[in-house]
This record gives sequence, structure tokens and C-alpha cells, in this order.
Amino acid sequence: MRLDRAEREILQVLQNNGRVSNVELADQVGLSESPCFRRVRALEEAGVITGYSARLNQRELGLQVTAFVQVTLDKRDDKKQRAFLAQVEAEEHIVECHALSGSHDYLLKVVARSMEHFSELAMQRILKFPGVSNIESNFSLLAVKEHGALPVPRVE
Repeated sequence: MRLDRAEREILQVLQNNGRVSNVELADQVGLSESPCFRRVRALEEAGVITGYSARLNQRELGLQVTAFVQVTLDKRDDKKQRAFLAQVEAEEHIVECHALSGSHDYLLKVVARSMEHFSELAMQRILKFPGVSNIESNFSLLAVKEHGALPVPRVE
């Protein structure tokens, strides 16, 4: 999708503050309120904006451990893979899952209350998910960048 200057600015503002009012948003991007509202709705309908959410403080929620778990499945069995992905979706402590190229099949971002809690998640749950043959875990020592805002393409 080709974005004009106003749409690009709208997306940048909304990524930083999804609760901004339409009046504030219009003012920040240099549009009047009605056209700004219409552009936001058009971006939502086009699927560019897929939702709004609050960023939560993981540590304040008692989730002290972040681990990145590389998962290898035992073989390419579509039924097992679908069952594995269903288990991933159902586990609330797995907050991201990415299919990979290379030596591992998936990368999971897992949050846990403690190392003991992570150990239970890994050994009693993830290792027992359908098709899992091996996992390797790496632990985050410091989150250097977590914002997650996407770069918005410039107008060509």
C-alpha cells in the first residue's frame, strides 16, 4: 500500500500513542478532524492498522524472566505441526512465535515469573508439545529495545 505523508504521520503517532484523541491526532498531523478520522478508518479497513493495545510493564506484573526458545520438531508432519501451533497459541506465557529458516523450526519468546517457573514451562509443557524433539533456550539479560514500532515507508 502506498502511503501519503499524512497517513505516514498518522501511523507514527498512533504507534507511539494509540489513545490519542482524533482532535489531537489531527492537530499533530496537520489535518482537520473529519479527514483525519476518515483516513484512520481507511487504514483500519485496509488492514494496515490491525488493532490497539496497551504496553504493559512485564516486571511489574511479576514476570521476571524472558527466554527465547528455539524449537526443533521431529519431522514434517502437518498434523503434529498444527497440534504444536495450537498448543503454542493456548500457552499464555508464550508471547511470540516465529517460524524460522535454518537449523531450528520455531523461535518462541517466553515470559515467566522465575527460573523455576520457566523450567516447569520448558520441561513439563513445551518439550511435551506434539512433535517437539528438542529445545534450546537463551535468556534475556537486558531488554535494549522493546518498543516494537514499525518503520513506516516514506512517500516516494
